[in-house]
Amino acid sequence: METVTASSILISLVCVLVVTGLIKAVNWVWLRPKKLEKKFRQQGLNGTSYQFLFGDMKDYSSMRSRALESPMECFSNDYFPRVEPLRHKVVSKCGKDYFVWAGPIPMINISKPELIREALTKMQDFQKAKWNPIIDKLFPGLVCYEGEKWSRHRKIINPAFHVEKLKLMLPAFRDSCADMINKWELIVPKVGSSELDVWMDLKKLTADVISRAAFGSNYKEGQRIFELLTEQTDLALLMIESVYIPGMRYIPTARNRRFQDVEDQIHTALRAIINKRKNEIEAGGAVKPDLLGILMDSNSKEIQQAVGNNKNQQVGMNLDEVIDECKLFYFAGQETTSVLLVWTLVLLSKHQDWQSRAREEVLQTFGDNVPDFEGLSHLKTVTMILYEVLRLYPPAMQLTRSIHKGTNLGGLSLPSGAIVTFSVHSVHRDQELWGNDAHEFKPDRFSEGISKAAKGNNSFFPFGWGPRICIGEKFAMTEAKMALSMILQRFSLELSQSYVHAPMNVMFLQPQHGAQIILHRL
Repeated sequence: METVTASSILISLVCVLVVTGLIKAVNWVWLRPKKLEKKFRQQGLNGTSYQFLFGDMKDYSSMRSRALESPMECFSNDYFPRVEPLRHKVVSKCGKDYFVWAGPIPMINISKPELIREALTKMQDFQKAKWNPIIDKLFPGLVCYEGEKWSRHRKIINPAFHVEKLKLMLPAFRDSCADMINKWELIVPKVGSSELDVWMDLKKLTADVISRAAFGSNYKEGQRIFELLTEQTDLALLMIESVYIPGMRYIPTARNRRFQDVEDQIHTALRAIINKRKNEIEAGGAVKPDLLGILMDSNSKEIQQAVGNNKNQQVGMNLDEVIDECKLFYFAGQETTSVLLVWTLVLLSKHQDWQSRAREEVLQTFGDNVPDFEGLSHLKTVTMILYEVLRLYPPAMQLTRSIHKGTNLGGLSLPSGAIVTFSVHSVHRDQELWGNDAHEFKPDRFSEGISKAAKGNNSFFPFGWGPRICIGEKFAMTEAKMALSMILQRFSLELSQSYVHAPMNVMFLQPQHGAQIILHRL
């Protein structure tokens, strides 16, 4: 009798657990999304109708695939329909504020600059979105931390990006640029011209810069890490385009196994670099003036100070955290600057007047000499051009934040678990903010600085906004100015007839079919 009773109790418990699990699953994939959809519409917010489990992911994937099958019919800076066809369709139907569905998770787009500024300032209410752990694997470290851990890491990393430290890294920028230009001079005849796809060379350039400036190595030594990061990004894109199911990444599919294998190889390579540097320092070697050296020195001082003050709270970074920050250096530092440079060269090849103005400024400032930090910081025309490129072709087309507890924004009630998106691209093109020529390349709109370039605060935020603004902004801008100056000193640029305009968003906005430019030696 006791055995039967025990078995009955066990069966009953299993049944309760199964039923409870089913109720939660049904609520997650259907009841809650439909309830939220109704609430959004009651607040005057329109969007897509929720589709069971997948939301808009199937439509997003199929529409994007079709859009990328063909380039744009003509050169236009209005590429949003090609790059984000689903969102373009929703905006056309619902307006600039709307909601779509990433599986059962609502994604709410906010368009008003003042609300974007408010949200990006309230770090506790609007946290970094972690709705898909694959993204966290690609962008580890500082960008995904919150609270005390974020503050601690930001404090330790900050010294590496001070202006005085950037000055020490300028030789790394110069040497990498010189290597690329020397290669081009071997290809382009002294009299005449040659057509090059500059996109791959610019990717190698920024990879070399981040390798030298961050780790004191060069592109060849860091090449394997970049190859692995590229493969991991491709795998991540395939994984992201399908609906996220909690725990799915732990299922040993071929794709999941390969993604983790690549992750392990990246960590092994970075760990070897860090341990080598650690051994050099422990052997009495001087701290090198690169990002890794400055980071390790800052981390060491933070730990020593805490020990001296007898603090019990966690301080400094452990080895895995340093590895994550180095991976972030590699990925974000290389990708953002390469896309900024490639669109800059494309647009200057298209707009010869601005190319001439930029070259004139560079030659007046430096002549044939290697650009110096002081001169780079005073390049007004070049800065205006780079800002305009960032406005029209922002590397990251949108920022995302997650809601961990119900909150309000601009009279809109945002539920826990929702994702809020801020479309950098759309705000940068808003004609109410930038005028009727918002889609045109007009760098002189920045002639009086960012604050007077458009109506409304925070209408320009290619590097984010608020406390979490990109820590590497000055690094990227200095690198871009150095590269552009040295290119303009040696070459004039002309857009080739073989170039096809086909912007594509692969984490960052890049040319799908490369950037074919005709180079003329000066």
